[in-house]
Amino acid sequence: MNNIWFDVGISSVNKLGEQLCGDHVDVVKMEDGSKIVVLADGLGSGVKASILSILTAKIISTMMANQMSLEDCVQTIIHTLPVCKERQLAYSTFSFLYLHANSRMVDVVQYDNPKVLFFHDGKHVRYNETVEIIDGKQISRTRLELQEGDYILMMSDGVLFASKGKILDLDWNEEKITTYMEQTLQLQENFDAKTFSSLLLQECLHHYDDKPGDDISVCAIRLCKRKNANILIGPPKNPDDVDKMMRLFFSRDGYHLVCGGTTSQLCAKYLGKPIKMNQPYPHTDVPPTCTIEGVDLVSEGSVTLKQVLAYAKDHTDKNEQYTYWTYQDDGASKIAKLLFDEVSDIHFYVGLAKNPAHNENDSQSISFGNKMEMIEQLVGELLKLDKKVKVNYF
Repeated sequence: MNNIWFDVGISSVNKLGEQLCGDHVDVVKMEDGSKIVVLADGLGSGVKASILSILTAKIISTMMANQMSLEDCVQTIIHTLPVCKERQLAYSTFSFLYLHANSRMVDVVQYDNPKVLFFHDGKHVRYNETVEIIDGKQISRTRLELQEGDYILMMSDGVLFASKGKILDLDWNEEKITTYMEQTLQLQENFDAKTFSSLLLQECLHHYDDKPGDDISVCAIRLCKRKNANILIGPPKNPDDVDKMMRLFFSRDGYHLVCGGTTSQLCAKYLGKPIKMNQPYPHTDVPPTCTIEGVDLVSEGSVTLKQVLAYAKDHTDKNEQYTYWTYQDDGASKIAKLLFDEVSDIHFYVGLAKNPAHNENDSQSISFGNKMEMIEQLVGELLKLDKKVKVNYF
């Protein structure tokens, strides 16, 4: 299996007062694992812009996924979508990336969107472009070879136009954007793509005084090494299956996380190692973690998982809580950082034994059914992040 992975993160906000976004990002996965990522920006805002950007993105992604040429894509867009009669402006601008699955190569194609930015070793790097004229449209192309930890940023013009009121902020430009993103990478080297895009979006909202005068869309791509996380939750339904469950859990490489008091006791017995309680982390309601030699993280079960699920739901949506879990060290934050930032492949080992501590009639307790539902929802959120997830029940 290919040991590299393109992490894709998308963040967007509608223009103030608009129910629909005039930008659209489309991600298509190819059979060989390659990805096509298109960011289209429709003319104006609202319903019309939304329709134009969706059509543009869908035409490009579908045709490129079917191995059609760039010339055919552009000509199809020109002949399919209207041009504004009043301003004689393009119906929709676009940028797109072809992420090659079996290599570190990325093809970048741009038409009238803000320039795609490339970051290597935490620094913005300029690249050479080839310009082609296709049906009167100036299209720029380039090919980049990425290394692990490199980022690419695509954006709509709502990013460059970010300013308070109707006066253009001339001090907020490509140079200032690249400087800001370089500074964020000095704080932490391995932001996942979603958080990296959110950081720029939030800074743009600040420049808009939280009243965006245009749709804002940011798409980040990060190249990272495939890493595994193995999560053990709950004892098996049949006590005779404990050793089998433990053998399978520890046989896989990668990080090993154990969630739940009973589960951690079974794990400690299997490994022949003691459980050491860690000090409670301040300013949090999440129960303290434990330490077992041979296990990367041992946490409490349902309460911790409930908080991780809350972080995951926020992360796939507006991602407003990343500033908390990124810099905290309680059990839920550690799990969130591992699942969102570090790993690409996640294996759950879920025991189906009902815990007597989970009283179905106790309003303060999380029932067995609710626990199973939390796990299913967490899997769903991780799939939204394009993680490869497998659940094994015992």
